[in-house]
Amino acid sequence: MRVEIWSDIACPWCYVGKARFEKALAAFPHRDEVEVVHRSFELDPGRAKDDVQPVLAMLSKKYGMSEAQAQAGEDNLGAQAAAEGLEYRTRDRDHGNTFDMHRLLHFAKEQGRQDELIQLLYRANFAEERSVFSEGTERLVDIAVAAGLDAAAVREVLADPAAYADAVRADEREAAELGANGVPFFVLDRKYGVSGAQPAEVFTQALSQAWGARSPLKLIDEGGAEACGPDGCAVPQH
Repeated sequence: MRVEIWSDIACPWCYVGKARFEKALAAFPHRDEVEVVHRSFELDPGRAKDDVQPVLAMLSKKYGMSEAQAQAGEDNLGAQAAAEGLEYRTRDRDHGNTFDMHRLLHFAKEQGRQDELIQLLYRANFAEERSVFSEGTERLVDIAVAAGLDAAAVREVLADPAAYADAVRADEREAAELGANGVPFFVLDRKYGVSGAQPAEVFTQALSQAWGARSPLKLIDEGGAEACGPDGCAVPQH
């Protein structure tokens, strides 16, 4: 069975949702027969590569809230991440364009290192002090090498703006065709869709249903779980 996950490195609910899905997958009896593929979805595709801004300023602008309200939302997100065993910096993170990261993820898939890379990119963005947006190419090279990729090959991909660009755009078109207007969005064997960072129990249900069923894609949405979309990311208030 194949599980495809549309996500963006800038999406905190994708970070949390991946951990919740993996908790369900670890307990799934057929986990060794499940292939997980990460697909591209940019939350901010129109942002220029050199346009980097503090997360709080970005949230305030998108939601029309004060920075204090945005910080409260980040604190709540940090608590939810911690509940999944994830580190999450609630202060002094920044936000920027993720297109090069998505290109690298397609390259990593060819090398069999995609999951390793996306996990390190998430950690770098949400848990580490160094920025994945403002420190330039070598920051991404360092992360990719830590994921098991060759430094020279990574630099070659990053130096060519066309490398894997079509693959990223194809993923984004397919997300739109499937009806995904926010992430994370999980598609299980092209039978079921799960939208948002659902609880692990919902992923357990979806895995079991997709394993045994043969039917068109059905959306499993338990009450509109938190997700990120073109207008930003849901900010938890509780």
